[in-house]
Amino acid sequence: MGGRTTALGAAGLVLGLLVAGVTSAEAADPLVSAGKAVTASSIEGTGFEPAKAVDGSSSTRWASLEGQDPQWLRVDLGSAHAISRVRLSWEAAYARSYRVQTSVDGAAWTDVYSTTSGDGGTDDLTVSGSGQYVRVYGTARGTSYGYSLWELEVYGAPSGTPPQPGLGHPFGSRQTPYAAGVLRPSGSTSTLDAKVVDFYQRWKAAFVKQNCGNGWCQVISPDAKFPYVAEAQGYGMVITATMAGADPDAKKTFDGLLKYKLAHPSVNNPDLLASEQDAACRSVNGGDSATDGDMDTAYGLLLADRQWGSSGTYNYRQIAVRNINAIKKSLVNPATNLLLMGDWSTSGNSRQYYGSRSSDWMSDHFRAFRKATGDSAWDTIRVKHQDLIASLQSKYAPNTGLLPDFVQDTNSTPKPAVGEMLERDDTDGTYWYNACRDPWRIGADAALTGDARSLAAARKMNAWIKSKTGGDPARIAVGYQLNGTQISGGSDAAFVAPFAVAATTDPGSQAWLDALWNRMLATPISTNTYFGASIQLQVMITVTGNHWIP
Repeated sequence: MGGRTTALGAAGLVLGLLVAGVTSAEAADPLVSAGKAVTASSIEGTGFEPAKAVDGSSSTRWASLEGQDPQWLRVDLGSAHAISRVRLSWEAAYARSYRVQTSVDGAAWTDVYSTTSGDGGTDDLTVSGSGQYVRVYGTARGTSYGYSLWELEVYGAPSGTPPQPGLGHPFGSRQTPYAAGVLRPSGSTSTLDAKVVDFYQRWKAAFVKQNCGNGWCQVISPDAKFPYVAEAQGYGMVITATMAGADPDAKKTFDGLLKYKLAHPSVNNPDLLASEQDAACRSVNGGDSATDGDMDTAYGLLLADRQWGSSGTYNYRQIAVRNINAIKKSLVNPATNLLLMGDWSTSGNSRQYYGSRSSDWMSDHFRAFRKATGDSAWDTIRVKHQDLIASLQSKYAPNTGLLPDFVQDTNSTPKPAVGEMLERDDTDGTYWYNACRDPWRIGADAALTGDARSLAAARKMNAWIKSKTGGDPARIAVGYQLNGTQISGGSDAAFVAPFAVAATTDPGSQAWLDALWNRMLATPISTNTYFGASIQLQVMITVTGNHWIP
């Protein structure tokens, strides 16, 4: 049998049910599999041992027994690694159907790539996964022979920060692989993570404060109506729990934020957070809740439970479940299964009761709430929001995919808000300072789960903005009509950064993603712009593969 080295065409790949196509971009991580311990399901005979596939020679190879499925080849990297690239050099005996898998223990495996239409040659795959073990698992041969690889090359880097005692999901560990084919900015994982950590440290120094005593921490919001808002505390809880491992004080900061949340309950439901506080940290403006803040505080608590467990000062999981149940009770319209804008919204004001804010529609949060509570209602709620996203894109933004800040008439025929729904009569029905988060929120679910509807929604937005700007992030405007007409000039990280998450879902957008990433790296943190900086930080966490669903 003679070997072939022809390049594998992108059209020849099928990524199962998750994503069609693969990216040709290569991460800059080093080769980590050379000379490592290798085992296999079988060998054809002497001279075809598994070690031949990692010896760096293009003239030696591993070969399995002929005529038998399945067969596999496994390499032990020696320690946990973040895996960014796998390169397979097939001999003529190639796999028609196979999976690339990772494992932390060599027993439980996670697919990071799969195809049912392999055609041999060289498969150079960009993947996102983590583990000590990498396995190529062939399920259908392309010939009557067996399976044979000249080389199995795995590229990656040792997982970020070594786990701290009791830490469940340290930053950089990438224990939750993204969907197959999802992009990541070019560069090694260690370099990308270092950029995130640097931005996080500057963000924390600028916005995380202890201004009111009582052991509280607060995220300050100088560019909001009040100095402390629920949205900011929610961002802070999600961010600090995610950065555990990179920040040795993450738990201390998180507990300070949680203590602040618990000391400021909504007047309508004590398991929700009052949405606004003044400079003295006193709840003002009614003391009721805002949906996005409560969605993120609940999600942050679930992250904390995974990171540190719930046997310490605070039972994170118990508080999270109470928070989640309160969201269902007070922030979900029972007639539509769509989110309300706050627990102040009642049937007495039908316009707002049958209104909703698109930036609250976080499918990854709904999935986490379903998992934490076992309540299947969260599946129904997620699907209803995905239905609404698809309907709005089809009817009102078929060319752009943009969503409005607010919608109305959710009990009949939902449409973009006409006039003022909550904030401004001229922008509540446009892509403005709420909806600017949608490419991030929708794209995060698409990247993590490969959900077909989230992928379609994110890709529509991505295709439009990439074309609209000619691939130049500096041309992303501040606000758009749903038909794509620019509202305002200038540039704002709150509008630029979220499109990077949408870009990760399109295998053809590597250059565009890199341009967005570089734009973010060049954007300074101003102590007066909490909103854009907080969004950008969470986008940077997401596009580097560090976001996860607890």
